[in-house]
Amino acid sequence: MKSLLSKFAFGIMMLMSGVACASEEGGHHGLSTDAPVLWNIDLPFWPGHSLPITNSMVMMTIAVVLLTIILRLATRKMQSVPSGLQNFVEWVFELLYNFVEGLIGKKLAGKYIWYFATVFLLILTSNYMGLIPGVGEITINGHPLFRGANADLNITLFLGLFYTLLWFIWSIKEQGIKHFVLHIFGPKGGLTGMLKNLLLPVFFFVGLIELLSIGIRPVALAARLYGNIFAGEAILEQMSIVSGSILGNAVAMLPFMCLEILVGFVQALVFLMLTAIFLKTQVGDGEEHAAH
Repeated sequence: MKSLLSKFAFGIMMLMSGVACASEEGGHHGLSTDAPVLWNIDLPFWPGHSLPITNSMVMMTIAVVLLTIILRLATRKMQSVPSGLQNFVEWVFELLYNFVEGLIGKKLAGKYIWYFATVFLLILTSNYMGLIPGVGEITINGHPLFRGANADLNITLFLGLFYTLLWFIWSIKEQGIKHFVLHIFGPKGGLTGMLKNLLLPVFFFVGLIELLSIGIRPVALAARLYGNIFAGEAILEQMSIVSGSILGNAVAMLPFMCLEILVGFVQALVFLMLTAIFLKTQVGDGEEHAAH
């Protein structure tokens, strides 16, 4: 469990470092499509350039710190018979491990659960933090200080690109370059002889289509997560403006809030499922290539 939690911490550190590089400047008020830049940090090793800090990055940082604190508290005094927070954290990780194992098999789950657990909990926490009432009311330099992290396309696009990079590394590691290329361009169905040679151009064309679909995956992952979270938070913001009074706000927003709580969980789960299935379809359960 300690090894798993340490890999979780490493995963969120990698995600945060990539998010910082992926964020771009925006200049709109309210929940605009661009996350506004709150500060620019000069880069001493790159004169003339700065690192933009957006409100979505602030929210992602808070989510990382919150998860890190929970994990540190849960593992501060590990017990063979867990109780309290340690018991809850181990229960959550056990559920995630069993779910991922059912998707990609025991061998791959044991190797890569650190990533799937990291990305699921980080997306889920970020989604729910964006639903906290009043989260967009605190402003700095005329812009909201906080914004749902996944309501920023820069962050969701990085999550998709980061997974695609890992997918290539894991696929080649599990299969080897030869089997990786053959899985995409090679003949399928165990064909042999003349029929196999006749269909080689067809399989090559199918392989090109497969490469195109691989290139589209990070964009599809990013757009699905961003679109659902941004739309939900935009609706909640508009309902809070239209309804007027505090009681009216609560009544008008309650059904939408309940819906977004469900959507936030479903989108985190869908991201985990799709990334796991993409790996499974490429390398299988990992046993066959391990034998080779």
